[in-house]
Amino acid sequence: MLTLRPSQERGHADHGWLKSFHSFSFAGYHDPAHMGFGNLRVINEDRIAPGTGFGAHAHRDMEIVSYVLSGELAHEDSMGNVKTIPPGDVQRMSAGTGVQHSEFNHAQGRSTHFLQIWILPDRRGIAPSYEKKRFDDAAKRGVLRLVASPDGAEGSVTLHADARMYAGLFDGEERATLALDPARKAYVHLVRGALQVNGQLLRGGDAALLEGEPQIAIAHGRDAEVLVFDLAP
Repeated sequence: MLTLRPSQERGHADHGWLKSFHSFSFAGYHDPAHMGFGNLRVINEDRIAPGTGFGAHAHRDMEIVSYVLSGELAHEDSMGNVKTIPPGDVQRMSAGTGVQHSEFNHAQGRSTHFLQIWILPDRRGIAPSYEKKRFDDAAKRGVLRLVASPDGAEGSVTLHADARMYAGLFDGEERATLALDPARKAYVHLVRGALQVNGQLLRGGDAALLEGEPQIAIAHGRDAEVLVFDLAP
């Protein structure tokens, strides 16, 4: 079964310096029908105005993935990491027993556009940790490239969660399939452009929720960038 989640049905917050769309209930947006999907808890599409950002704040017992679409995201945390994340980098922070971090857009004249993704860990109370790896456009062109996994397979960042995350770029005749265990769940988030997922047309910001499906088939992309999540039931 495939369920379409249209972009316009997401929650929205406009704080002036921050404009955000929430795929699942978050902060002031609460929808009992969209509290998460499997162990995927948050996908926030954020745009941070120049010279602004999130000051130091705390997290615990959550796997947090940052995926930058344009601009740059400056990250600093209580583990001593000071990083700049451009498009193509995937950042994973395991909050574990507790960590503080900040996220800023230090650029002048351009916003930072990124996805903040939270996945529930498979165990609580682990030591906090950090990892960042690069996956350039060539690595994602016409394929579903594994970028996060429980075992760091294929050079992906390592999640302390029963989940895998793939990223792909599709245009024209480019196609890809991904085999699924029908007992698990899968979530497809179209970042931009348009494409078909198992015959269903998605446009930028739309998502497809899949249950009981044996595969994901990606086709007919038009300047499409997509994230695919293979999730615990």
